[in-house]
Amino acid sequence: MKELSRITETFSESVIREMTRICDTVGGYNLSQGFPDFESPKAIKDAAIKAIQDEWNQYPVTFGEPELREAISKKVLSYNQIACNPETDITVTCGATEAMIASLKAIVNPGDEIIVFEPFYENYGPDGILSGATPRYVTLYAPDWNYSYDELAAAFNDHTKAIVINTPNNPTGKVFSRQEMEEIALLCLKWDVYAITDEIYEHILYDGVKHISIASLPGMENRTITINSISKTYSVTGWRVGWVIAEKKLTERIRKVHDFLTVGAPTPFQHAAVTALAFPEQYYLDLQAHYIETRKFLFELLQATGFKPYLPKGAYYIIADTNDLMEKMNIKDDFAFSTRLIELTGVATVPGSSFYSRPELGRQQVRFCFCKKWETLHAVGESLNKLEVK
Repeated sequence: MKELSRITETFSESVIREMTRICDTVGGYNLSQGFPDFESPKAIKDAAIKAIQDEWNQYPVTFGEPELREAISKKVLSYNQIACNPETDITVTCGATEAMIASLKAIVNPGDEIIVFEPFYENYGPDGILSGATPRYVTLYAPDWNYSYDELAAAFNDHTKAIVINTPNNPTGKVFSRQEMEEIALLCLKWDVYAITDEIYEHILYDGVKHISIASLPGMENRTITINSISKTYSVTGWRVGWVIAEKKLTERIRKVHDFLTVGAPTPFQHAAVTALAFPEQYYLDLQAHYIETRKFLFELLQATGFKPYLPKGAYYIIADTNDLMEKMNIKDDFAFSTRLIELTGVATVPGSSFYSRPELGRQQVRFCFCKKWETLHAVGESLNKLEVK
């Protein structure tokens, strides 16, 4: 048989999804993969059912149904201070996942580099490889997950095509400040670099922090690719409806890649997304209130059971240091620790090494998610309290 693709030998399958599969085999509590286990909003489900019954069941407009692009345009102008033309500047994709790879493949040439903050969402590494880019990593340092400006500035060079920014950040919960965004923007302008921003957790914020879209900053409107989705904010991660916002010439390239990757996102769910984007402010306040409480519960639970968690400012994940527990359990590897945790408690988490270019940086970390109903979290509490090593 002829040799298979060498590129696919350079990265592994998703560790997050692997931990979900392991969890499912034991009927455990899935705090590994970031999807809610509570009900999705009734209004959006009703809208999806109506769209199906109204026969919105065939191919959509390839780059997005007009009603949805119009709704996205209105929302980002109001919330993100991004002005865009729904006819020329928006591409609806199969979730933020497709949005990222389509954006990278639309701009990257051989020899180009992209800057990625680490720890990073695990898709970004393979996305860079599959698009042909060479990633350069800039570390976010615990406990506050700040970067060194000198290290960031040193990562830019004549080969840099783009910087990938995820704010609020998965897995750290970092929310990039206005000052940080302004620093990044100035470097992008200096080196003629695109900013690709994944803002999927934009409404999940704590402690009074504010979400800043870099596209709203001076000089960045034509060099920013803004990615988002209905998955996290509206608790419909399986619907796969996301979008990319970029100026016209960038969008033309992104739309071409998107067309031949997936043709279009699910038509009835696009129509339901129009309903979601029109939700009143109270919806977002109620969602935030729930996550404030579940964040507090899980953070205190992890502290009480021997972990050293880092309190997130956004998104719905907690990274926890496992050094003490691993020493007591005589475990050296984060994957072995995560597997043993499932065996002992039924609680699934994500090994920290999967979020780093150098796995050793995450060998004593794991990531938990808290986008769960109270029944699940209380059961997790009972299970973790059974750990004999404290």
